[in-house]
Amino acid sequence: MQFDLFVDTSRKGISMALLESDAPRPRYTECVDETARGETASAMLDALLEKTGATLDQITRVMVTVGPGSFSGLRTGVAFCEGLCFSGKRKLYGVSTLQALSCFAAEPDKAAVVIRARKDYWYMRLNEKESFIETEQVIKALKSSEVNYVVVDECAASDETLKSLFSEIGATTVIDKGKPLSDWARLFERVAPSLMQEANYIQPSYFEKLH
Repeated sequence: MQFDLFVDTSRKGISMALLESDAPRPRYTECVDETARGETASAMLDALLEKTGATLDQITRVMVTVGPGSFSGLRTGVAFCEGLCFSGKRKLYGVSTLQALSCFAAEPDKAAVVIRARKDYWYMRLNEKESFIETEQVIKALKSSEVNYVVVDECAASDETLKSLFSEIGATTVIDKGKPLSDWARLFERVAPSLMQEANYIQPSYFEKLH
């Protein structure tokens, strides 16, 4: 038996999942704790392994989100996964949080991702480009692009200006919460493994806007 481990610490708390990757009917187990901190990651993994009936040695691939997101959360998640892969027994895949979220859409290549950065500013992924932009820029970009789906967080989903925009362009809105991390497995074919990962805060665009 071989398993894939998915770890997301870029949003609230820790989301972690195990997917059996070499079975006709793969087993899948997930744990989401929005209040969890980095020191609980090991305990969460132990609980997943016990529930699945798997061992650490059976995990052959680890996928971790590298941001944008919480600074402390990303740092902890990346370090935890690097530690799991340091021995060389398993491969480590770091993926952009926005790229991972796009997988929640039925057609990821025709999806945009919009999540809150701070008031009136958003992180957006569109046509494989990621940016930190204001609401007006989001509107301009989406109106000039062919988008069938928009994956959003709860903040974007409740923003009246964005809700009107999504309706105007006829895009299906997909909330990022409650979707299985196993949807991210398709990224194993698109992202090269690397033992060392860096957390991504999209800082260049952030500082260009503020200074």
